[in-house]
Amino acid sequence: MSRVGKSPITIPSGVSITIGADEITVSGSKGNLSQFTMPGIQVTEEEGKLVVTRESEEKVVRSKHGLMRALLNNMVTGVTEGFSKKLEINGVGYRVALTGNALKFNLGFSHDVIYTVPAGITATVEQNTITISGIDRQQVGQVAAEIRALKKPEPYKGKGIKYADERIIRKSGKSGKEK
Repeated sequence: MSRVGKSPITIPSGVSITIGADEITVSGSKGNLSQFTMPGIQVTEEEGKLVVTRESEEKVVRSKHGLMRALLNNMVTGVTEGFSKKLEINGVGYRVALTGNALKFNLGFSHDVIYTVPAGITATVEQNTITISGIDRQQVGQVAAEIRALKKPEPYKGKGIKYADERIIRKSGKSGKEK
């Protein structure tokens, strides 16, 4: 039995869950999220908890058991608390500015890089720190990864865009020079 899949999800107050034939909808104070149900997986609501079970012991069904439970748990967390990721910009002259729903980056290129923030995601900028937040965990992570990919941190001076909790492993530079 899947260790993740067998644990029930507690439903906090203010969250309503609609279980349909092929879709599950979670509504809360921050918004609504929906997820299709995977074949061979049953989702039931019992005494204020969501229970995810599987119909058979086939390998394909077993592999989706924990995944479905994790997706539903992320939906419940998203509509109650939300998710956020912090990115930092390091480098001389590297800047970011928020204009409407677009982020304007100065990253050492000959031109400014403009990234349009998708619907459902909010971005805030404080000095050289960007906070990406939203209710969909996958979308928040995807937007943060796309922004980081604009200028990945380099290993010599650490210049570029990195996650706030990311540690950049530094290289020493030219090997002929002793420091």
